[in-house]
Amino acid sequence: MLDVINPATGEVVRQVPLCDKDRLEQKLENAAQAYQYWRALSFAERGNYLRKVAAVLRKASNKHSALMTEEMGKPVVEADGEVEKSASGCEHYADYAETYLAPQEIPSDAKRSWLQYLPLGTVLGILPWNSPYWLATRVFAPALMAGNTVILKHDSHVPGCAEAIEQAFIEAGVPEGVLQTVITDHEQAEKMIRDPRINAVSFTGSTGGGKKVAAIAASEIKPAVLELGGSDPAIVLADADLDKAVDVLATSRFICAGQSCIAAKRLLVEQSVYAEFVEKLTQRLAKLKVGDPTQTSTDIGPLARSGLRDELHRQVQDSINKGAQCVIGGEIPEGPGSFYPVTLLTDVPLDAAAFTEETFGPVAAVRAVKDVDEAFKVANATDYGLGASIWTASARGAKLAARFEAGQVAINGIVKSDARLPSGGIKRSGYGKELGPQGIREFVNSQQVWQGE
Repeated sequence: MLDVINPATGEVVRQVPLCDKDRLEQKLENAAQAYQYWRALSFAERGNYLRKVAAVLRKASNKHSALMTEEMGKPVVEADGEVEKSASGCEHYADYAETYLAPQEIPSDAKRSWLQYLPLGTVLGILPWNSPYWLATRVFAPALMAGNTVILKHDSHVPGCAEAIEQAFIEAGVPEGVLQTVITDHEQAEKMIRDPRINAVSFTGSTGGGKKVAAIAASEIKPAVLELGGSDPAIVLADADLDKAVDVLATSRFICAGQSCIAAKRLLVEQSVYAEFVEKLTQRLAKLKVGDPTQTSTDIGPLARSGLRDELHRQVQDSINKGAQCVIGGEIPEGPGSFYPVTLLTDVPLDAAAFTEETFGPVAAVRAVKDVDEAFKVANATDYGLGASIWTASARGAKLAARFEAGQVAINGIVKSDARLPSGGIKRSGYGKELGPQGIREFVNSQQVWQGE
């Protein structure tokens, strides 16, 4: 049995069984059988089902939101927003999948030649705990609209969220086997990847986990998309709107208690405005309320589990020991739950853990840079390449964006995932894209057709 622990209280709220071999076999067979029916449907027919799923999610939004709050500590306001974002993601692909996958005419020596996009079969999505609804939607909405069936293996800390997602599909009348969820261990996950009824894999999680999944998928010659860790830089130049930059970067860094791959984790500020920026950021962070995630007044809930808090504290202490200044926070609070205070580290050395590792929690790391060239040198000095942002005059920012070694860049705004736009990293942040037209084309057969007379 699996203990489900509320990270705000440290208490076991329920126990759930892991999926056994027989049940897992049935799910794989259900997906394979459903694929033959599902792939034959039109885009309009599949889209109607996805719109019904969106409606079901919205109707029971409070239930879904409460599950996230209970199982991984997401503040209720954020959790409500995630349910809505998932519903909107379903609707986006219901509306645009046919356009994204329209056949493409390509002139050649044929009378007619073209590219058409066909489904592959069953896609396995292996998901983390930090955004259990939205990250699931990023996998299932495009994959299903392309004609694939989907099995989602959620993290074992959010089994209630996984079950509720599958139940939403059942309530929406989606045929059995089209979308299923499973809670199981790493051994069974590997067996799923290797099973011939799984045709592609999408993994969101740590870089270490992604390496293992990629190796297994490659050994079976199956396509994979990896969305892994990040140590995203944010460059703030002297001509930036500092008030706006502080406000947006505070949101970016501390959303989901800082447990976000695309959070702004390394803030690089031009020397001439560094002191002013730090002062404004300190004032902004002092207003954030850490506490009970069920309360709408709470900005930051607990970390998802105590081990994550211990690792974050190690990184903070390492950074302080190497010379970083801890302006606020930095101490594990007394009491139940895996809470960690809002923490601001300034003058962070380049070899400190806050700059060399991914920090997954409410910790902002700030460093001064003398000019734009040094800013980019530091920004790109990382194994990661997920997202990045720059704060400067808009025209200048557009010219500088290409200097980032990152999969997506925001100019004077927050780095976020959007169903309309492709998202994905480079280097150790992974490969492949989710969302947008590129995301739906990851798990299709891009079939070239040549026609003679």
